[in-house]
Amino acid sequence: MGRTPAALLAVALGLGLLLVACGNNALPQPGPQADPTAAGAPRVGVILPETATSARWAHFDQPMLRSALQRRGLAPIIQNAQGDAQKFAQIADSMLSQRVEVLIIAAPSGDVGATVEQQAARLGVPVIDYDRLSLGGSADYYVSFDHEQVGALQARALAAALRGRPGAQVIEIGGSLTDYNAALVHRGQTRTLGPHYAAGDLRLVSSRFVDGWDNQVAGQIFEQLLTANGGRVDGVLAANDGLAAAVITVLQKYGLAGAVPVTGQDSTVDGLRAILQGHQSSTVFKPIQQEADTAAELAAALVRGDTAAADALATQRVADPVSGRLVRSVLLAPQLITRDNIKSVLGPGHVRAEEICGGALAGACRRLGISG
Repeated sequence: MGRTPAALLAVALGLGLLLVACGNNALPQPGPQADPTAAGAPRVGVILPETATSARWAHFDQPMLRSALQRRGLAPIIQNAQGDAQKFAQIADSMLSQRVEVLIIAAPSGDVGATVEQQAARLGVPVIDYDRLSLGGSADYYVSFDHEQVGALQARALAAALRGRPGAQVIEIGGSLTDYNAALVHRGQTRTLGPHYAAGDLRLVSSRFVDGWDNQVAGQIFEQLLTANGGRVDGVLAANDGLAAAVITVLQKYGLAGAVPVTGQDSTVDGLRAILQGHQSSTVFKPIQQEADTAAELAAALVRGDTAAADALATQRVADPVSGRLVRSVLLAPQLITRDNIKSVLGPGHVRAEEICGGALAGACRRLGISG
């Protein structure tokens, strides 16, 4: 039986992560072919979810995963499903027919991810859930970030930006209900801002989720909520930089950009430029290079059949709220980025200074000691 978005959210918010123990920005080369320089190398299939709603998948994850796998003597085959569950399944069929030895997947939805994982298990191909846990699935390992902490960081940043403004009105724009990460981010936000709402320090105008993390839809939803509230908003809790950009476009239309703090996530070029412009108050940096390296290290161990090495790397456990299964995991720590520390996430392997400091932003970069 299929799971509705509402049911997914209820499960995700009702059950949580069980943690046991602790644990380049160049465009990718086109095409799904394995690395031609690695003839005879073990093949690893990588399926990414989309490119429309966040720049991270093409600008960061794809080249970083390709390089990390190649450095470990593996031949990556990388494709992107462009948000299409049917295409995702077709790509997986093709990769399994090419006899990949490991699959690394970030599924557009938990349902299609779980289906692919069942197929891979029948063929004896181990699967690593990358960034997104496929609810009800059978992945051998999971590599991601602490997304509850992402939400908590966003909420703390917004509360700090609105300090001293009792009753400040907040609109929340969340991600897709089919992405478990969106529920985790929302739970972290709620845990942090809930007491502020209850005490009346802040007032929640509305909280809405956006199917498929669709930026255009997000802008439409936000404008509807803004106009329904008489054109007033004091802060916007946007779940990622793409949604934040959609919100900022609407705020510009109403002459409110820069006066209303807006959160984000992913530390994209556009998100960082918006912070320099004063239109976005914060974003969350997730060290994608670490995520890619960890996934590649796990894949290399699995290709060797060395599950002991893989288990030694994945020392955490995440509870799948649908199946109840504990998945061996690595959860990496996110970092809050504001104008004050934006310099800390610039450089090789991340956004380069020259990508954000051009034109009208050159002066802002100089004042912050950023050269590029």
